[in-house]
Amino acid sequence: MLTFDSGTLPEHSQDTLTRKLGALLQQADVRLDGDRPWDVRLRDDDVPARVFAQGNLGLGEAYMEGHWDCDQLDVLFHRVLRADLGHQLHPTELLWHHLRARLFNLQTARRAWQVGQAHYDLGNDFYAAMLDPRMTYTCGYWANAETLAQAQEDKLELVCRKLGLEPGMRVLDIGCGWGSFMGYAAQRHGVECVGVTISKEQASWAQQRYAGLPLEFRLQDYRAVTGQFDRIVSIGMFEHVGHRNYRDFMDVAARCLADDGLFLLHTIGKQADTGATDAWISRYIFPNGEIPTLAQITAAGEGRFVVEDVHNFGADYDRTLMAWHANFAQAWPRFAEQLGERFGRMWRYYLLSCAGAFRARSLQLWQLVLSRHGVEGGYQRPLAP
Repeated sequence: MLTFDSGTLPEHSQDTLTRKLGALLQQADVRLDGDRPWDVRLRDDDVPARVFAQGNLGLGEAYMEGHWDCDQLDVLFHRVLRADLGHQLHPTELLWHHLRARLFNLQTARRAWQVGQAHYDLGNDFYAAMLDPRMTYTCGYWANAETLAQAQEDKLELVCRKLGLEPGMRVLDIGCGWGSFMGYAAQRHGVECVGVTISKEQASWAQQRYAGLPLEFRLQDYRAVTGQFDRIVSIGMFEHVGHRNYRDFMDVAARCLADDGLFLLHTIGKQADTGATDAWISRYIFPNGEIPTLAQITAAGEGRFVVEDVHNFGADYDRTLMAWHANFAQAWPRFAEQLGERFGRMWRYYLLSCAGAFRARSLQLWQLVLSRHGVEGGYQRPLAP
């Protein structure tokens, strides 16, 4: 097991790795100890060794520990990812991380609850300070929006229009979060909704927020869902399903959807099947997460659904994440003593590195509309709000 104190490597080896890292970053016009906002300022000599041994896991942990700084992490990651520098690193210590994701089902019904406890149950007050008033923790739609709140309302309205919601319809929300879609759809379109989540904090908050509306919130794994619904929606939950369970997920949706119904799947996506999710994100932000490819999604739906529409607005996630970060930065003094500086640096790294990834178009955001047997005459995507 490698350790990374200042005495781990001979001085000349540390110098060699520092020069090597500097040359690598130069390909993205990033300098070590430069004076531009996106340049990396080293605070500890161990950082290059950790990067070459552990990739983004070592880079992220070193940042959490204060071993390096950067004024504009989002710009740094946009440049690094756009230059595709990650593919020039081959961190051997991450081999087990990738093999584990390939060989084992990390998203079993038992393990599925871990992300709720580790991430979504951090505290409703914390998320309320970062998110919009409806507590929508997914990508906003910014085509005609100027504020985070409007971008989220426009996204929810877009989903409702794509599903063709009508009063009296019964809708299932798989991974309902704090109930933003369900509350919006009930209030604006007169539908009834059942939502499932693996977060106790989310379920409790949503039940209180939307008391009096025809909404049911269940603390339940998606595999246990039964019943028939006119429409199904899943917004930002598919990233927790895992490739070994994609077919099971589609089976549940097909089983629960009326023959003439529509299913809208909203998910982050990646361009190629590269195996496990980023090791740092998996360890510190979303345990057991896995970003799907479009091919994996459509293959899982074969024989179950007709793909009616695919809409990519992944660039909007950059703006959403930057808005979340602005809210987080403003509210952080309220939470700093409770959560600690290491958490603050971790959360900053999470939001801004992801913003850079979407800006670089390394990550996508897809909305797919699926039907059981094909919409007669064809499906027409409605006008955006």
